[in-house]
Amino acid sequence: MAKIIEERMSAQIEGDFVVFLIGMRINVWWKVHKWLPVALAMMRMQKELRTLPIEQTGCLATRAGSPSVTIQYWRSFDHLEAYARDTAKQHMPAWKAFNKAAKSARKDVGIWHETFLVSDGQYDTLYSAMPLDGLGKASTTVPASGHMNTARGRVTGEDQ
Repeated sequence: MAKIIEERMSAQIEGDFVVFLIGMRINVWWKVHKWLPVALAMMRMQKELRTLPIEQTGCLATRAGSPSVTIQYWRSFDHLEAYARDTAKQHMPAWKAFNKAAKSARKDVGIWHETFLVSDGQYDTLYSAMPLDGLGKASTTVPASGHMNTARGRVTGEDQ
């Protein structure tokens, strides 16, 4: 079990970064043969990203938000795009297979993603009685005290 940090903490990361949300939606549950390959491919990609060095991929952290949603933190959009286009990595073959299979399964399973480019210092995080998670796992954490005590303080750097 992950160590719980009782103190209120906030994440700090130097420079810009990217938050990438990706998921699948099972539209027809009983067509397991249509959605299971998508789910397994997503699991393989997550495993690959957790095992490759950050210096190689630029993926700072990845975590399942739910069985059908994954949250990823990337050093830059260029890193994310390079991984997505790399034919030697898990994503590109899975993407091609999905598009081929989707011709006959368009209504059975869907995929989605959202990409957010976050400017340096333009974010707020707070973790209380939690193990390291989310951006806190992808960066460093500091006590949420002083100007870090409030959301406004964490975003603006101003004491309240």
